[in-house]
Amino acid sequence: MTADIRIVEVGPRDGLQAEARILPASVRAELVDRLVAAGLVSIEVGSFVSPRHVPQMADTAAVLAGARRPGGGRFIALVPNLQGLEAALAAGADEVAVFASASEAFSSRNINCSVAESLERFRPVFERLDGTLPVRGYVSCAFGCPYEGAVPMSAVTRLSAQLAEMGCYEVSVADTIGIATPHQARAVAAAVAAEIGAGRVALHFHDTRGQALANIYAGLDAGITSFDASVAGLGGCPFAAGATGNVATEDVVYMLHGMSLSTGIDLAALIAAGEFVSQHLGRRTGSRVARAQAAQAAA
Repeated sequence: MTADIRIVEVGPRDGLQAEARILPASVRAELVDRLVAAGLVSIEVGSFVSPRHVPQMADTAAVLAGARRPGGGRFIALVPNLQGLEAALAAGADEVAVFASASEAFSSRNINCSVAESLERFRPVFERLDGTLPVRGYVSCAFGCPYEGAVPMSAVTRLSAQLAEMGCYEVSVADTIGIATPHQARAVAAAVAAEIGAGRVALHFHDTRGQALANIYAGLDAGITSFDASVAGLGGCPFAAGATGNVATEDVVYMLHGMSLSTGIDLAALIAAGEFVSQHLGRRTGSRVARAQAAQAAA
């Protein structure tokens, strides 16, 4: 394991969208600035979805306008359809992301359409961009669904291939409800990698059952070098009851650096960014590494 690891920071979007407290655009922009200063270069800044459904993501355009872009990096915005794409383009997003579920039940309850219909909603997005902007894809519920239970691996590989064929340069395979274990994580990662190539696969784990770091290690063993993480372990999933936050970026970076793997991230600055947003949310950081560092400093 000597390859450099790419961390996609999803806290400002996937993390904050599930937090009860709604942060103003100025605080969200400062969080992004702090993440940039810590060395993150791929940051999911927000989404252009209906503020009625996800009020935490209102004013994403203001966040994009107020945050300082990383040198050579990209700010990513999640878009559900062509209307969302137009808003993202007007706001100056460097990259967009689209999402679909490997579970028919989750797709129906989350976005009120079938998996096939959700893909058709994305087709105009790819046609409008015509390769001018990178597109990242998400496959949610790849390891299990809160409504269906087990999700067939064939559904995950098929959907991943469809997103790649549509034009996604990378497909993030997500454990939306934090149910995966390392054996399953490695098997799914290897299967998707065999379908679209390991270089186009990312993994996205929630730490609901405390398995996220072990799952990332299993993903590394399968040849995956791109992982999503959320500063301070922010988030959950507003459409999956009981799902806790994404794996904390601080904890992932600590593990990777302990394995002599390069991330380009300053852990101390990252911990400070996590403390900043946690204070604004009025809660304790979800990062075990940050908590340990704070306890050591106070001793």
